[in-house]
Amino acid sequence: MLTEEQSLFIRALRIDRTQIAPDSYLRNIPALAELNELTFRKPVTFLTGENGSGKSTLLEAIAVAYGFNPEGGTRNYSFSTYDSHSELYRAVQLVKGYERPKWGYFLRAESFYNVATAEEEYGKLANSGPEYYHRCSHGESFLRLVQRNFTGGGIYLLDEPEAALSPQRQLTLLIEIARCVREHAQFIIATHSPILLGLPDAEIWSMDGALHPCTYEETESYQITKLFLSSREQLLRQLGIL
Repeated sequence: MLTEEQSLFIRALRIDRTQIAPDSYLRNIPALAELNELTFRKPVTFLTGENGSGKSTLLEAIAVAYGFNPEGGTRNYSFSTYDSHSELYRAVQLVKGYERPKWGYFLRAESFYNVATAEEEYGKLANSGPEYYHRCSHGESFLRLVQRNFTGGGIYLLDEPEAALSPQRQLTLLIEIARCVREHAQFIIATHSPILLGLPDAEIWSMDGALHPCTYEETESYQITKLFLSSREQLLRQLGIL
């Protein structure tokens, strides 16, 4: 019988630094400059850190190395509106699990409009018909796409999904993630959200400085949110707002 770690679709990644140019900006991002190998141990892995820490860059490289379109969608999507992904994907070597996923999706908030448009176009060619995501609000369409496309037995990479969702809808997304995990799915998620990071039994990697594991309570997202909620007026005075 396979262990939880052995049953993952992506078990680890390794970095071949010969594939990164000597003058590449990637060598100036601390979490990426020192990363040689990363092992995934849980069905849900979070990458968190400050803006510019490299979490979205790493997630994107994993997605492209796995065969996903850089702008998002399934592995069958081939559209491109702007070529902005880094060279890191060339250096990423993925260690895959013993089983293959039945399905997969790369979903990033910043290019969701393009994915929603592609979903409509591809849907017109499918028997199921198109899903008109642009007729809904950003958050509603984002969540509808998740509910329609995320199933058990799949691999899902999400880049800052909270950008499209209210706190209430982030809780709904947590429910969808937990449902899929119970049905043998794997998630790798880059996020700032203290709500999403609170998912039980997930592994959290901080990319502030050298990449390192951390607990939920150690994340800056949790600490700053807790400080603001518990000492809002005091914090606002310190910031010169009150």
